[in-house]
Amino acid sequence: MTKTTRSKKIHTEVQLKNYTKFLEEYSSQLKAIEEALDDSIGDVWDFTLDPIALQLIPYEQSSLLELIKTENKVLNKVITVYAALCSEVKKLKYEAETKFYNGLLYYGEGGSLSEFCVNYFLFFCTMQELSCFVSRCFEVVVNIVHQLAALYNSNKAATKIIESSGVHFQTVYEHLGELLVVLITLDEIMENHATLRDHWKMYKRLLKSVHHNPSKFAILEEKLKPFEKLLLKLEGQLLDSMIFQACVDQRFDNPGEGVSVSKNSAFAEEFAHNIRTIFANVESKLGEPSEIDQRDKYAGVCGLFVLHFHIFRTVDKKLYKSLLDVCKKVPAVTLTANIIWFPDTFLINKVPAAAKLMDKKSLQAIRSSRDAFLQQKAQTLTKDVQSYYVFVTSWMMKMEAILSKEQRPDKLAEDLSNRCNVFVQGILYAYSISTIIKTTMNLYMSMQKPMTKTSVKALCRLVELLKVKFVILQFSGSGLERLIIQVANYRLLYPSENEPCGPLEVASRLVHLLDKLCKEIEKDLRLSVHTHLKLDDRNPFKVGMKDLAHLFSLKPIRFFNRFIDIKAYVTHYLDKTFYNLTTVALHDWATYSEMRNLATQRYGLVMTEAHLPSQTLEQGLDVLEIMRNIHVFVSRYLYNLNNQIFIERTSNNKHLNTINIRHIANSIRTHGTGIMNTTVNFTYQFLQKKFYIFSQFMYDEHIKSRLIKDIRFFRETKDQSDQKYPFERAEKFNRGIRKLGITPDGQSYLDQFRQLISQIGNAMGYVRMIRSGGLHCCSSAIRFVPDLEDIVNFEELVKEESLSDETQKAASVLDSVLSDLTTNSAEGTEYFKMLVGVFAPEFRSLKNMHLRNFYMIVPPLTVNFVEHSIGCKEKLNKKNKNGAAFTDDGFAMGVAYILKLLDQYQEFDSLHWFQAVREKYMKEMSAVVKEQNVQATSQDEKLMQTMNLTQKRLDVYLQEFELLYFSLSSARIFFRADKTAAEETQEKKDRGG
Repeated sequence: MTKTTRSKKIHTEVQLKNYTKFLEEYSSQLKAIEEALDDSIGDVWDFTLDPIALQLIPYEQSSLLELIKTENKVLNKVITVYAALCSEVKKLKYEAETKFYNGLLYYGEGGSLSEFCVNYFLFFCTMQELSCFVSRCFEVVVNIVHQLAALYNSNKAATKIIESSGVHFQTVYEHLGELLVVLITLDEIMENHATLRDHWKMYKRLLKSVHHNPSKFAILEEKLKPFEKLLLKLEGQLLDSMIFQACVDQRFDNPGEGVSVSKNSAFAEEFAHNIRTIFANVESKLGEPSEIDQRDKYAGVCGLFVLHFHIFRTVDKKLYKSLLDVCKKVPAVTLTANIIWFPDTFLINKVPAAAKLMDKKSLQAIRSSRDAFLQQKAQTLTKDVQSYYVFVTSWMMKMEAILSKEQRPDKLAEDLSNRCNVFVQGILYAYSISTIIKTTMNLYMSMQKPMTKTSVKALCRLVELLKVKFVILQFSGSGLERLIIQVANYRLLYPSENEPCGPLEVASRLVHLLDKLCKEIEKDLRLSVHTHLKLDDRNPFKVGMKDLAHLFSLKPIRFFNRFIDIKAYVTHYLDKTFYNLTTVALHDWATYSEMRNLATQRYGLVMTEAHLPSQTLEQGLDVLEIMRNIHVFVSRYLYNLNNQIFIERTSNNKHLNTINIRHIANSIRTHGTGIMNTTVNFTYQFLQKKFYIFSQFMYDEHIKSRLIKDIRFFRETKDQSDQKYPFERAEKFNRGIRKLGITPDGQSYLDQFRQLISQIGNAMGYVRMIRSGGLHCCSSAIRFVPDLEDIVNFEELVKEESLSDETQKAASVLDSVLSDLTTNSAEGTEYFKMLVGVFAPEFRSLKNMHLRNFYMIVPPLTVNFVEHSIGCKEKLNKKNKNGAAFTDDGFAMGVAYILKLLDQYQEFDSLHWFQAVREKYMKEMSAVVKEQNVQATSQDEKLMQTMNLTQKRLDVYLQEFELLYFSLSSARIFFRADKTAAEETQEKKDRGG
């Protein structure tokens, strides 16, 4: 009962601590939310915290008739007409900018060619609306000209509407210029839209095919002809880029209504006067810091000049030259988005008569001014960025200062004036930056010239500054962000306002932005962890190191309808990278764990643990990998019986891989002891295939007949040869088998048979290493258990304390783990005994009688093996070590294993083979020594050297045979060579009894 009370008390204290921790975390979260929602003026406006904004835009509710009220009724009518026309121009311009510009510019974006028919049919409605829009513009232009011509009439006989001398309606001309710019913009869009024209041609070809077989498409032929006429009309009106030309080529004279335009000298003079006046106002501000919309007005002046020329057929050469001279300062004008307009080209094409009067060198100089502008801009762009960076940051500080400053009741006018000055200064900066970006980028694109990396970076900085100004004005809630949008014209940067690009395009953008950041973070973590290797100089005073930590303090960034969380993106990248790399090389788990901790400390990233089984630096080849490719492993690795290691046969590297017991133990610790049985199962399947080849070789008529002949010979002559198999007989077999044929690389059938047995032996050596590695792994794990003889049953103890079901389940699992470790560490599994038991009955069956000749082929095999082994060892001292080796105990293991399967240890021992080998070489060495003693008195040095080499060769061969004998004797111990199959069977019966 006391233990239960103590357990409940501990559990209560733990829950109380958890509840206290929860309250602390909840309080900190509430505080963070409160701080985030705090309307501090120093914070940057964040969409996530300020998603809704009210725009209080004033709209005029009164009509023109209510606004225009004077005592002069005629004046009221005149002003009302002109005001109505100006309002109509504003509406047409707004409709063009919001409806037709975007519709034309974005046509063909993102759609496939197979969908063009459907898209074009839908777009055809837009083209019809555009045709009506253009016709309406034409009517408004004619109406404005007529109304102005009626006011300024040079016909003395006609009645004057009102006295207009000294009165100039410049605003009306400016609005007329704006409407002409709309038509010019539509022309430029059509001319630069190759996709639209191509689709138009394809649509016409499609209609031709429909025209040939209208019944197939369920269309009446009577309806096709009007439709084709409509297509031709739209093509001539819109797609030929002649909208503006058609407008100025209209017939403005209307004698029926008594309106004379072309012959009206007073109107011509008034028209020219207003053009000069507007141009004078525009020219003085072009390229100046106070410039805002002068470039658009300049385009309107050019349009008015061309209209004046086509109506009155007179040219003011001085004004024409002045208009062209502006091109040296303003080489191009961005009309909308990426549509760029060259004033010099426009004036030369539209007023060819005046162009002929100009000097060719002057015209050439104007054209070359574009190249000069780009060259100059490429050189000064970086300086401009630095200057604007200072200007904008200074403006931001002023902006925050005046917004945070409380208004003084006694100085409201002064405060309001200061605010207006700062606001206007920000708008001027925004326009200047926007003009630089649009003009530079569009000129590079239009002239198809490459942009330098420095220029791209500079333009990106300018875009950042432009966006910062927009955010500041948005945060201020001043409503001036609308002006910034109009001035900056973001359509140049984004092809679509709602959906800038598809998922693949967004992914490609992330590759260029966030992925570079991920690579930098990974590189920094990797170099920091591997500082002991001294890979790169990490001195921040010598190497420009970047502080990237501040990027992770940013909140998610809204990019149109997406949110980009930099911290989450980088964290996911590092988690994925570390997990994948740890999976490939599990022994690097400690390195990546250290990199995770460093990422948390340095950048505040919350990393996820890989939860992969760890490995050590001595991992080597993985057991799982060897198991899957055991056929490759046994052919590429050599076994050493005494040290229990595998050594790679050859490698393209400057080192050879080795596998020892520690490697196997670490691998078993990673995958669990269950992989041992799986590995032995794979080895069994491998041996099945190899024994099939083994049986085929032994069944071969040439081999079988030779072995039977040798067995008969030994039985007949064993009394004369002292019960020893003659060495000459084995050597003759080894050489004679080469007559049966050799492979392209010079190997005989016996060489290949030796390799087969070596591979079988390597497989058995691998099984032995698996067992040893398993014992090593279990002993390493069981060393934490205090007493192996008296292991406590944890499940019973937990049940006595009446602990939770989860605890009882955990205790049961612990008991089973301890039981498995104790069993495996105490005795292990006799895998050799299993592999002998599974194959032995089949080997000893009557249908495999041909295998019983195997013991007789062992002597020639040993001769072949010794020759091969000596050749491999001699290559160790040569420069070309291809094929060099100092051990291959797989052959001894294979021979011992197969002899055990066939129960032929006694038959092989009856050959007394190694005794015969020893006697043979001892006899030859004694003969050489005697010959040396006889020739000692002679002075023949060459003969003595030959005899010394012979003695050395015999000694090497004898040592190799002795080494093979020792290895074979050791291998036989694993398979209990001291007992025959009958004795083992009797032993099993005795145990069973």
